[in-house]
Amino acid sequence: MPTKDYYETLGVARNATGDDIKKAYRRLARKHHPDVAEDKANAERHFKEINEAYEVLSDPRKRAHYDRFGTAEDGGVGDFGFGGFGATGFGDIFDMFFGDVRSAAQSRQTGPQRGADLRYDLEITLEEAFSGVTKQITFGHLGQCEKCKGTGAQPGSLVVPCGRCGGSGAVRTARQTPLGQFVTQTTCAVCQGEGQIVSQPCDACGGEGRRHLERTLSVTVPAGVDNGSRIRIAGNGEAGTHGGPVGDLYVYLTVKPHARFTRDGMDTAVETPVSFPQAALGATVTVPSLEGDLSLYIPPGTQSGTTLHLRGHGMPSVRGSKRGDHRVTVRLVVPQKLSRRQREILEEYAREGGDAVDERSFLERVKDAFRPE
Repeated sequence: MPTKDYYETLGVARNATGDDIKKAYRRLARKHHPDVAEDKANAERHFKEINEAYEVLSDPRKRAHYDRFGTAEDGGVGDFGFGGFGATGFGDIFDMFFGDVRSAAQSRQTGPQRGADLRYDLEITLEEAFSGVTKQITFGHLGQCEKCKGTGAQPGSLVVPCGRCGGSGAVRTARQTPLGQFVTQTTCAVCQGEGQIVSQPCDACGGEGRRHLERTLSVTVPAGVDNGSRIRIAGNGEAGTHGGPVGDLYVYLTVKPHARFTRDGMDTAVETPVSFPQAALGATVTVPSLEGDLSLYIPPGTQSGTTLHLRGHGMPSVRGSKRGDHRVTVRLVVPQKLSRRQREILEEYAREGGDAVDERSFLERVKDAFRPE
């Protein structure tokens, strides 16, 4: 049986997860910290026992050794095996030589951290992309707790420097190895690198200093945006930690397909029907566009499928006054019904051009349809 029951010290079960152990440790560390505990006489002893238990159970390798043999690893020179890595393992050897490098990165992580950036996907119509629009959006984010102002402490409660790290947020440990003494620096497990202890966590955010909140913003979408355009709204992302700045919000735009118009970069396009006389003789017709109806001249002899350009009537540029073109594709429309006079004129036109056409009357065509072979 182990001389010390670390599970009992932290008040957790033997199958407790790493998160369970961490939560229990932080709760007990706040309670028994010498600077905040009511029983000053026994606080330091309890605090050391709690810390010792956490250092073993929070390390998977040390915890496995403890569960198997009932004791914590020695961790001294005797564990360094010259015939191999022994109980120390490659990870500890790395710490011996590069502990200061790793601790530098850990120190940066425990300082002020910028809040995460957020993404919001917004769908707009082609008309809104053409003229620009202002949209109201609502999104969830981690914002600063209004009750504790981001400190994580219940208003009016005591916040004291961490007794474990002396307020630095990091703990330095000297280790003796066959190559001499090596000093490593790790994030303080008691204060999680903050350098201070909160005696009573804020009941609104659980001591985190941030809460899940909802925010509503007005987003101005400029004219000319396209699919995949991105709008950056600075300072509207998630709140930072340890006094770090707020992240940004990025609004990604998607333009809905239009029932009539298509878009190619800054150009817009539409099809318009024209009659045979208009295409043959030329005409001025009215065509739709995103800015309203426009007049378009159809030159004589225009063929079906011809694309004509209305310069400067396409999409505007986001970064200037330039405009794209409005491309109009002509589609020849053949009438399904003709009056007698119209038919006579077309038959005469066909004879003049040498075109073979069916000049029989409607009654004759009906009779031919029912005449036996």
